[in-house]
Formats: sequence, C-alpha cells, structure tokens
Amino acid sequence: MNCVEQIFALFNSRGDTEYFGESVSQKEHALQVAHFGAQAGAAEALIVAALLHDIGHLLACTEDMAENGMNGRHEEAGYVWLREHFGPGVAEPVRMHVDAKRYLCHVDSTYLSGLSPASVLSLQLQGGVFDENEAHRFHDQPYAPDAVRLRLWDDKGKVPNLEVPDLEYYRPMLVRQADCWSSRRD
Repeated sequence: MNCVEQIFALFNSRGDTEYFGESVSQKEHALQVAHFGAQAGAAEALIVAALLHDIGHLLACTEDMAENGMNGRHEEAGYVWLREHFGPGVAEPVRMHVDAKRYLCHVDSTYLSGLSPASVLSLQLQGGVFDENEAHRFHDQPYAPDAVRLRLWDDKGKVPNLEVPDLEYYRPMLVRQADCWSSRRD
C-alpha cells in the first residue's frame, strides 16, 4: 500500500475519534486546518502539512494521553513517518507545529488567552511557554514561518459542522507531494 492509501486508511479507521477535548473529530479537524491553509493561499506542501499535522495521533493512538497527563509527542511520530514519504516542506512544519504554539505564547501576549482549554492543557504537557532562548532557536529555523502559519490554522480548526472539502479533494495534492519527494530521492 502506498503512503497516500495508508493516509486514507488511517483517516477511515481512526479519523472519527474525538479530537482531544474539542467538539470535532480528528478528520474534521484535519480537513478544517487544510481548508484554512488553502483559503490563505498557502503552497501545496504546506496545505498537505496542514492536513497531516496530527497524523501522529492516528499512527500512535495518542488521543487519551493528554487527558491522562502524558505528552504523546504526536508531532515527532508524525514527522518520523512523513519524512519517509514527503519532503521537508510537508514534514518540517508538522514536526514544529507544537513548538510553534509554545513560541506564539512567548511572542504574543494575547495568543495564550485565545487557546481552547484543551490546548492550554496540552501546552503544559508539551513543555509550556518558550523562554527567550527557546523562542530564538525556534525563530531561526528554516520552516518556522510555515509552522507558525499552520499553528494558527490549527487553532481555528475546531468548528463543529463546518462545511469544508472532504478528504478525497486532497488526494491529488497528496499524490503530487509524495511523487515529488519520491522522484527527488531516486
């Protein structure tokens, strides 16, 4: 099974589970985040990253971990899998999207107050707000701007019953991004 079929299988088997503490499913959240990326005119790789930013939850079944006081490090699980199938334009923003939340809390005093209660809880489990040195290290990484954009869409992607394109809509993008990376690696 190729990686695109694996993605569809993951969303079909586990995508209907609750998105930690929110009123949407994992799949609804992913589709909303990708939709917001597309609406913002993001590059295709970043739209795919937005769609797959929480794939680590689907790969590792981490949905109950935060509620039990554990950090499942879904961003790392997702990154490890994605870097095998997609280029850094997809994999790196996924790896960095949790740190982007920690960064935004440091640089924007109003950002933290806008987070959902579930996101505030996960922030604490993920290490809390960055200090000055951590914020500088994050900011200086090549994909930091993309990770911040993804994070902002991630925060918005929690709207029950929002009408957005379905998963099939993204298949051509997934195929192009996977094929693009595969041809570069060969």
